[in-house]
Order: sequence, then C-alpha cells, then structure tokens
Amino acid sequence: MKAAYITETGAPGVIQYGDLPIPEPKAGEVLVKVGATAVNPIDTYIRGGMIAMPLSYPYVIGCDLAGTVAAVGPDVKRFKQGDRVWGSNQGLFGRQGSFSEFAAVHEQWLYPTPASESDAQAAAGALVGITAHLGLFRCARLQPGELVFVNGGTGGVGSAVIQLAHAAGAKVIATAGSPAKLELCRRLGADLAVDYKAPDMDDQIRKFAADHGGVHVWFETQREPTYDRTVSMMAPRGRIIIMAGRQARPEFPHGPFYTKDLSLIGFAMFNGTPDEQRACGEALNAAFEAGRWKPQVGMTLPLSQAAQAHQSQQDNTLEKKGSLSGKIVMEVG
Repeated sequence: MKAAYITETGAPGVIQYGDLPIPEPKAGEVLVKVGATAVNPIDTYIRGGMIAMPLSYPYVIGCDLAGTVAAVGPDVKRFKQGDRVWGSNQGLFGRQGSFSEFAAVHEQWLYPTPASESDAQAAAGALVGITAHLGLFRCARLQPGELVFVNGGTGGVGSAVIQLAHAAGAKVIATAGSPAKLELCRRLGADLAVDYKAPDMDDQIRKFAADHGGVHVWFETQREPTYDRTVSMMAPRGRIIIMAGRQARPEFPHGPFYTKDLSLIGFAMFNGTPDEQRACGEALNAAFEAGRWKPQVGMTLPLSQAAQAHQSQQDNTLEKKGSLSGKIVMEVG
C-alpha cells in the first residue's frame, strides 16, 4: 500500500511517500480502506520531534481518517466489512497513523459515518470536532443563552466551536483576519465576528460581552494567551478553556480571576477516554444529520503531497501565516 511515513523526526522534508505492507488487524481492530485524512497541529509537533511519543519506524503520520471497513479482526463487535467509518487518535501513544491506503484501527476509536457525509468532511471534522465538543460540553458545561468567545473562527477548532455552540443555543463571538473569513464566521453561526487586526477589536468584543453580562466560556485556541485581557471580559463564574500553548508562560491576574469566581480548565483531546470520545462522535453525527454541523474542508491535496501539507500546517501553526481556512485534507482513496 502507499503511505506517507517517516524514519526520523525533523522538518516536513523527512516525510517519505512509498510502499509499506498492509497491516493485519489484531483482536478488536478494524482494517480501514482510507478515503481521506486530515492534518492537525499535533501531527506537525510529533513529526518534528517537539512532542515526545513512542514511534516505531517506519512511522505512518496522521491522526484523523475516514473510509470503509475492508476487514475485521477477531472479537470486533461494532463494525462489519463495508461499513463507512471515521475516527481520530491514530499516530499517538505507539499507534501507527492514518496517512496510508489502509489503517488498522481499534474499533473503540471509530464511529459510523452518516450516509450523506463525505470521507473528506468526516476526516476534516474528526479531531477538531471531538476537541470542540469535549471543551464546550465536558469541560465548560455550556448552557443555552451563554456567551462563547473563540479565536480563529474559520480554523479547524474555531469553526467547530462556533457551530456546536450555536447549535446548543449559545451566543458566539469569533475573530478572523479577512472580510471573507468574517463572513464565513457569521454563516457558521457567530453573532459577532471581529477582525483580529482591527485596532478596536477589544472594544468591539468588550461592548458585545458587556451587553450579555460578560463572556461565559472563553475557548482559547492561541498558543500565547493574554490572561489580563481575557479575565477582564469574563462574566462572573465564567470558564476559560485552554487546549494549546505547551511552552506558554503568561502573566496571570490572580486577584481579578478569583474574585470573579472564574475557572481555568485545560484539556488535551487525546486524553479523553474511548467512551468520552465516542459520546462526542455520536453527538457530532447527530448534529451533522440535523444540519447543525458541517466540517470545513480547506486545502485538498493527494496523499503523495503530505510533506507540502505538513509545511502549510506548520507555517500557519508556528509562523501564524493565516493562509488557511478549514482543514487541510488529504485524498487517499
């Protein structure tokens, strides 16, 4: 089978595209004929060696996938040959990744794909959809009528947060960097979309938040948060959710934070248990079928251009180029 893999960590150029053996599904595993996969910031960190993970070389890169069950291993109960499935959590903790024509995946990390959802959409929404759902509902316990803020509303996580919060009856503020991206935020469900390059950005956010009693859930996607700014805009008993910024060491306004009864909650999507993530997957499927969740497919490339895809993701994640909207999707099948 064709696969994108590495034999050492390093820059995107270490990614090779070539032939590897088709994996044999073990007990509880499903062999998926991959139709599409997507690129995430964590993929670039693992490939670059910035996050230490046990890697067995040749190591197939990638977390997300969507495709069709080609075969099942012993003791598989939830899926059969021919089922369409999607999932994430590959390429982590010793598991091989998803950038290949076939992938052996434990059934606990897979979910049925809605009939009207393409493999590209399912892959694009996998990690980011589960991340947004865990952050909003398990961590923040979002309630209807509350106000949510998210940075980067057309990015993978940001676009998911807008849609899921809007579907839950919340109001949403989002930022973006161009008129087209601001309009997309509004179409996704943002009640206020603000250009993050505007000199009065904070004034716009602060005024809207004040009209709603402050921000109840601040979903921080930036690698370098500014807590003085954030805390000043929060509603009493608001929740600040962080899921990025491994090396960040920001100043923290201790007094204003505790006197508002605020909560700071950090989480990493891949720490979610299989049951927790399956609940998210089922909720995302239901939202898609109800027309309330549409994963945003951005740049689309063939699997052979995995190195280019990683370079684009790295440029936007680390260099903040702002050239992406939606997820980078690799077409496989």
